[in-house]
Amino acid sequence: MGRGARPLAGPVLADFPGAAWAAAEQARLEALRLDAVERRADALLATGAARDAVADLRAHVAAHPGREDGWVLLATALDRAGQRGEALETLRRARAASAGYGPGSALARAEARILGDATGSASEPAGTIDGVWERAAASWDRSVPARSRARLHATAGLLRDLAVTGPDGLEEARRHRQDLVAAAEATGDTELAARIIGSYDVPAVWTRADDPDGAGELARAAARAAARLGPEGPSALRARLLSVVAVESRGDAAADAPLPRAADARSTEPWRLRAERAAEEAVRLARRLGDPALLAFALNGAFMQSYAACGSAARRDALGAELTGLAADHQLPSHEVLGRIVRVQALAGLGDLAAADAEAEEIDRLAHRNERPLAAVFTAWYRALRTCETDGWPAARPRYAHVLARTADCGMPGLAGGAAALVALVPVMRDDAPIDPEDFAHLDAGPYRPWLEPLLLAASGAAEQARRALTEVPRPPHDLLQEALWCVLARAAAHVGHRPVLRRAREELAAAEPEFVGGSGLVSFGTVARHLAAADAALDRFA
Repeated sequence: MGRGARPLAGPVLADFPGAAWAAAEQARLEALRLDAVERRADALLATGAARDAVADLRAHVAAHPGREDGWVLLATALDRAGQRGEALETLRRARAASAGYGPGSALARAEARILGDATGSASEPAGTIDGVWERAAASWDRSVPARSRARLHATAGLLRDLAVTGPDGLEEARRHRQDLVAAAEATGDTELAARIIGSYDVPAVWTRADDPDGAGELARAAARAAARLGPEGPSALRARLLSVVAVESRGDAAADAPLPRAADARSTEPWRLRAERAAEEAVRLARRLGDPALLAFALNGAFMQSYAACGSAARRDALGAELTGLAADHQLPSHEVLGRIVRVQALAGLGDLAAADAEAEEIDRLAHRNERPLAAVFTAWYRALRTCETDGWPAARPRYAHVLARTADCGMPGLAGGAAALVALVPVMRDDAPIDPEDFAHLDAGPYRPWLEPLLLAASGAAEQARRALTEVPRPPHDLLQEALWCVLARAAAHVGHRPVLRRAREELAAAEPEFVGGSGLVSFGTVARHLAAADAALDRFA
């Protein structure tokens, strides 16, 4: 219901006062109407428009004095409108109307809140944060016309800021972003739609999208907008749109065809080439324009597209270092946190744990100072990985249990999905512990199931099924876990003598030979060199 609308007044079905058939329906609809009055008032309070709610609530409680929620809403509205005395008097009238109320009632709680709030809205200093927010939000809502384009721009900024506040904010921003893009495209204004699509420069850390289908749609929307603007469109806007394409095409989110099979030779994937070229052009344009914030966004896209082949840890470390320096020099704290997380992941892959430790400490300091709570999820994962590298799996196991519980509620399903199964693989892949399929029976492998299934089948003795699964399994995604998943496929292929997958895994992993299988910053399967040696030994056996 809009700000200017009023709930319908008067009893429902009033034209049929004596009709028996109408009595039950009348009671039901009247209850819904009264509930709508209170819901509208609650919404006005939530947007800082307390004064707008008072008149309707006065009439509401006068006509329905038994509605406790109505009295609480009226008292709250009066208090927030600066009329604390009248708010308390309202609660006293409510007490008389309901023949008193107990200490645990909503009325009693409202009275205690108003009496105990020494800095409530009636006496708030002009600069108190919540008071400023409520007054500014109310002024904005009154001053800016409904359906105006200014509301689209403001909503885009709000969603961008909301996404870094924590799990709930991230989920809400993700939920509403596509609706905002659709509303912008519906205006028919190419440049406006492009600005809205390109405005969401929230740092993206994990290379698997939280909502792959939604990410693919956003990547395609950005590509459409860039095509409509053409190469002669505003360079800064084009760079933003191309950055969106690069970021949202992470992993295989924007794939427009079935993924190639791991057993087949490497093939060209046009959609991947488009995403990589988008990242390159975005960085080139941003460097030419000299816009630090734009370059930070473009470098985020370059990071997401830096997985064309295994063994990219050194390249990612360089990207992270550039992003960190750029963000620190130009007061871009969210992107500085991103740059340092990128470095932690890359340094873990390079085996430089001392440097990764220093970055993790700085991430925690920056995240606390700038209210970026989700960053601590990634440093917690890194510290579990580090414990495993230095003290072994038994010492790391409780750390992993803690971080898995924390990740489950972090609002990042792309990170949380299947994470427990990856952790369960650590002693198997790192220490050559025997694999017991029962250990995985209760775990949801999530998006990683296609690559874990052949190994579990092989371990259970279903060799022929494992070979069939290896023949059909797609190549691992081009993301932070590609080396780890190629190692898993190589292990399964060695179990059952599947030479095509074994050869392909060996070829893919060769470029990463100096690295650790820990460049994800989540789990480590030891050195790549050890897995290559095992693949070579298996190939010799099956020659």
